[in-house]
Amino acid sequence: MLAFVFPGQGAQKVGMGKEIHDKFQIAKDVFKKADDALGFSISKLCFEGPEDELKLTANAQPAILTTSIAVLTVIKEVTGLVPKVVAGHSLGEYSALVCAGSLSFEDAVVLVNKRGKYMQEAVPVGEGSMAAVMRVSSDEVEKLCKDAAEGKVLTPANFNSPQQIVISGHDDAVDRAVKLGNDRGAVVMKLKVSAPFHSTLMEPAAVNMAKEFESIDIKSPVVPVVSNVEAEPNLDGSKVADLLTRQITAPVQWEKSVRKMVEMGVQEFLEIGCGKTLSSLIQRIEKGIKAGNIEAPSHIEAL
Repeated sequence: MLAFVFPGQGAQKVGMGKEIHDKFQIAKDVFKKADDALGFSISKLCFEGPEDELKLTANAQPAILTTSIAVLTVIKEVTGLVPKVVAGHSLGEYSALVCAGSLSFEDAVVLVNKRGKYMQEAVPVGEGSMAAVMRVSSDEVEKLCKDAAEGKVLTPANFNSPQQIVISGHDDAVDRAVKLGNDRGAVVMKLKVSAPFHSTLMEPAAVNMAKEFESIDIKSPVVPVVSNVEAEPNLDGSKVADLLTRQITAPVQWEKSVRKMVEMGVQEFLEIGCGKTLSSLIQRIEKGIKAGNIEAPSHIEAL
């Protein structure tokens, strides 16, 4: 059984999607649709940068989604492969919903551009941050957050694998967690992100996105989409907006999502789009499982 998974923010890089765009007309069409829907050239930003502009949350999110869907479109056309289940990491859940026929690509690319803006605006730059905590259990991470918070917001944000949990919150609380965690024998590293994603500090963004979904046509997925919030497969279109709204402030249950897909019978994962982050996380979560990244024309030929 085959699953397609889609990367989230952080996967962006200058040059993303260019090879697939230049080789396949259908990929070119996807980038053109994104440019038209957004009213600016996300394709130029993907292919040429500058990097500082590409990594801005409001640009990185549509750039990653567009590249994933361009690659997906080519995979479907060239190989005929169809997944039995899909999932995405944070922003990647929108790509998964496009793959499952729940959201139109044009709606999704506009939504994630707005999502990026709302998430960045929710907390002034410098007031919130995130850190990766490695080599400790989820219980120990919960305790670390509690001990370092000191009345501020600090919470687990991404349960990425048994070896890696990302925490999120007020910048001074994250700094305390870095020092305290390292003193306790964990490896804690601050991440280069511009906001405290997947924490209660993102509540203003969640409120704004809930309003955006009111005017969007959301269909029931044609294949199950394992949501970040519940780590359960969803085939009910009426639940999608709520799951995506809750996702903004709730932790990403990636480890549980992967285990759920394996439990459903998935034996092979294909990461569609930029980078190999999810493939490597999957192999850490489920030893011996097949997981690979499909990004370039050579990868599609290998399929």
